[in-house]
Amino acid sequence: MPFFKSLILITGVIGLILGVLVYLQGYNWVHPYIWYIMLFFLIVTGFTYYIVNAGSKNDPGNFQMYYLGSTLFRVLMCMGVIFVYVYFATERELQFTLNFFLLYFIYTGFEIYHILTNLRRNSKTQL
Repeated sequence: MPFFKSLILITGVIGLILGVLVYLQGYNWVHPYIWYIMLFFLIVTGFTYYIVNAGSKNDPGNFQMYYLGSTLFRVLMCMGVIFVYVYFATERELQFTLNFFLLYFIYTGFEIYHILTNLRRNSKTQL
């Protein structure tokens, strides 16, 4: 399945799970800004994958540079969001941070899985 279709699918599944949690528990476990956090990760994950994919197609010898650059971009964006929220918010900082990093690990693992499957396909054709 292509990356962007899979990205929309996993976002839908996560949104469904979070919707059920909000319906059953209210905002006890889930931060009220979780939908914005999900949108943030949808955009950042799509953008970083696009950069890595385009860079590796145009310049396969420098895949590491594109991957590390996109990882640096992702980390800096995430640090910025966390800093802005913790600096300006007065409540639920821990809940926001835990929800944020849970989604961070899910979306990062998803992106790494797709990049590795793409690399395996490319390395088999080069052998």
